[in-house]
Amino acid sequence: MPQYLAPGVYVEEVPSAIRPIAGVGTSTAGFVGVVDDDVELPLQPGRTGVTADDTPEPADRYPLAPAGEPQLVDGWHAFVTAFGDIQDGNRVLAHAVYGFFNNGGGRCWVTRVASDTDAALIGALEGFTTIDEIAIVAVPGSTSDAVQVALLDHCENAYLQDRFAILDGRRTTTLTKSAIQGAVRDSSYGAIYYPWIDVGERDDDGAPVYVPPSGHIAGVYARVDTERGVHKAPANEVIRGALGVETAVGKQGQAGLNPDDINVIRQFGGNTTIYGARTLAGKENAEWRYVSSRRVFNFLRESIDEGTQWVVFEPNAPELWSKIRRNVGAFLTTVWRDGALLGATPEQAFFVRCDETTNPAAVRELGQVVTEIGVALVRPAEFVVFRVSQWSGSE
Repeated sequence: MPQYLAPGVYVEEVPSAIRPIAGVGTSTAGFVGVVDDDVELPLQPGRTGVTADDTPEPADRYPLAPAGEPQLVDGWHAFVTAFGDIQDGNRVLAHAVYGFFNNGGGRCWVTRVASDTDAALIGALEGFTTIDEIAIVAVPGSTSDAVQVALLDHCENAYLQDRFAILDGRRTTTLTKSAIQGAVRDSSYGAIYYPWIDVGERDDDGAPVYVPPSGHIAGVYARVDTERGVHKAPANEVIRGALGVETAVGKQGQAGLNPDDINVIRQFGGNTTIYGARTLAGKENAEWRYVSSRRVFNFLRESIDEGTQWVVFEPNAPELWSKIRRNVGAFLTTVWRDGALLGATPEQAFFVRCDETTNPAAVRELGQVVTEIGVALVRPAEFVVFRVSQWSGSE
């Protein structure tokens, strides 16, 4: 309390009770893939690549990124200077990252491994644990049960739970869950996409070289997040750069896969389109059936977590509870206005409860402050039904 000694007017700064909660990013991806030690890197500016006697000079080229160390990549040029342009030694990963940027991605972290083994790929995932901004993870082209389960485990990690796995379906013409998904378990923290896609590359015989779709789909996620918001399902969206699919799936074929949570990529005219929006949650976990539901919840949880760190060690009393209600309520109101929550009013869309009922004496004695939050998520219109009947016009 300041002391006032002389008569007059005093203007003071008073901190606001509202501490805005900023929404966290949802579209930064993390990729793990094989890049051989002997891939060719581009020349650095001003270097010729040869000595005076025309012998090769490798030192004139950009250095290859170390294996096992995540690298921030904010554009295709940055990838090329660290991992090389598309070539035999990096083909799958390079196509995935190119597809990510081509479809709307802006930032990603890339970790290379030198050997295509499950152990190397799974070990590289650990490097992403400390990179908080990653929200999407993929190991393009790896369809082994071990790697795909490790991806789901990574996203479900109790200290993370703010990221989502994109899995590539297996290369098969058998349209069953076991053939496409293998023995990968159910999880709401991941989604699987089938089939692989044609991006225009051809082999020596002129046949298409199909690539896994996960990198391109991660870019579609980022594009939809930017244009519509994380609450919009990343489906019924065209994959830029895709010319076709390895296995054509029609409506009847998809009718056998969709109930098993296989997201099908289909051709409609000249467009290669993502035509599924389901997680791998399974039939017993219907509340997390859709990709958008899980990703919105991840977004809300991480945003509230980061935006309320100031609460730690504050006096646990009604004044604090009121501040928490105002801050979280203001954030959720913004989310509701953006269209992510269902309801004609904020009161219908969410509630925030932090008072003496959630914080009785026994809870306060443990040093805890408990806030209960409920949200009504918007879910995608997966099945659009029009009922048409004859009308006489007299009624």
